[in-house]
Amino acid sequence: MKKFVMAVMGGSIAGMLLTTQIAGPLLAQEAQKQSSVYEQLDLFGDIFERIRAQYVEEVDEGKLIEAAINGMLTSLDPHSSYLPPKDFDDMQVQTRGEFGGLGIEVTQEEGFVKVVSPIDGTPADEAGIEAGDFITHVNGESVLGLTLDKAVDLMRGPVGSEIVITVVREGVDEPFDVTIVRDVIKLTAVRSRIEGNTVVLRVTTFNDQTYPNLEEKLAEGIKELGGIEKLNGVVLDLRNNPGGLLNQGIRVSDAFLDAGEIVSTRGRNPADSDRYNATKGDLIEGKPMVVLINGGSASASEIVAGALQDHRRAIVVGTKSFGKGSVQTVMPLKGDGAMRLTTARYYTPSGRSIQALGVSPDIVVEQPPRRPAAEEDEGTARRTRSEADLRGSLDNDSLTEDERRQIEEERKQAEEAAKLREEDYQLAYAIDILKGLSALGNGK
Repeated sequence: MKKFVMAVMGGSIAGMLLTTQIAGPLLAQEAQKQSSVYEQLDLFGDIFERIRAQYVEEVDEGKLIEAAINGMLTSLDPHSSYLPPKDFDDMQVQTRGEFGGLGIEVTQEEGFVKVVSPIDGTPADEAGIEAGDFITHVNGESVLGLTLDKAVDLMRGPVGSEIVITVVREGVDEPFDVTIVRDVIKLTAVRSRIEGNTVVLRVTTFNDQTYPNLEEKLAEGIKELGGIEKLNGVVLDLRNNPGGLLNQGIRVSDAFLDAGEIVSTRGRNPADSDRYNATKGDLIEGKPMVVLINGGSASASEIVAGALQDHRRAIVVGTKSFGKGSVQTVMPLKGDGAMRLTTARYYTPSGRSIQALGVSPDIVVEQPPRRPAAEEDEGTARRTRSEADLRGSLDNDSLTEDERRQIEEERKQAEEAAKLREEDYQLAYAIDILKGLSALGNGK
């Protein structure tokens, strides 16, 4: 018995020695690390005091500290930043759906401002700004080397005032200037239209209005068609949608899913990970769907496209999306400002991260450049002669009046579809897919 106790005690002593031997260097390393941090903070304080006392002009101490904070955050990634009180207020207004500006969502790449997407119906959209454009100068002033917030500040100004931005566009040899008149940007989160027996839902942003708008517009479209049984499918158009609120992306996905994961977010601490699942209920009762995306579809748009694609709930058509697979948390700070910090990555239901990769469409469909108006007129002017145009041709006496009306209606729909292909080839392609599925009896 004594031997047993001694053996246990010996093991305990050995364990204590081993712990002490390991813990000692670790504690020393931690202390050294802490000391290094304090030295760096002392260095910051020293530089701050020297600038304040010796810079050639008197400095605004508050702005100096704000710049240091923003520099620290922007060094992390393009989406982390400091929001002074005014910018924080502007951001809150924007998520509610109305604000002043040009109407573009931007990020920073290679030192320049890159357009993620223009917002439908805004001054930038009407001026022809496109997703993927680089803005190099604002009113002749270079944005190279400026933080994204500083560059955005240059583009802000009174409603009704003009701004000239210099744009570099892929496929265009020389930079060119675009003049835009600033305006109040009123975001209509969701617009709808009927094409044949298809409801097209154009979602431009994910703000507080998005899901309620989508639910309302979808119900109106189904009613206009004469009921859910007349619906052959839905096109969810997320092209040039820069994203927005995560919860709205989740709600839009849930609108068309009955069960399963929509998205998961994973931060540095595993305990902070979250999973968001669909709830029972599909607004279109399983009818086919096509989701349209392009290089201007980012963030919440990619969450929706990725979720519906992974669940095989929708066919994704278009071109590869932007590839913003990170989550930003806005944290209010003292003094009415806020910090926007990247706190997690998000993953689609299959576990894939789209960060820097984007969502790849099931069917790649490029949007062809519009032909010059003269070419279009020439194309529409051509008409092929048919049997009915020949003098003295026989009438078709085998058709009833109802059959004739049906053929004329089908011909009219086909002509409208051909016209849509000229206006918006990607949308026409999506609608043709739904027509094909309906013809095969998959429209339920």
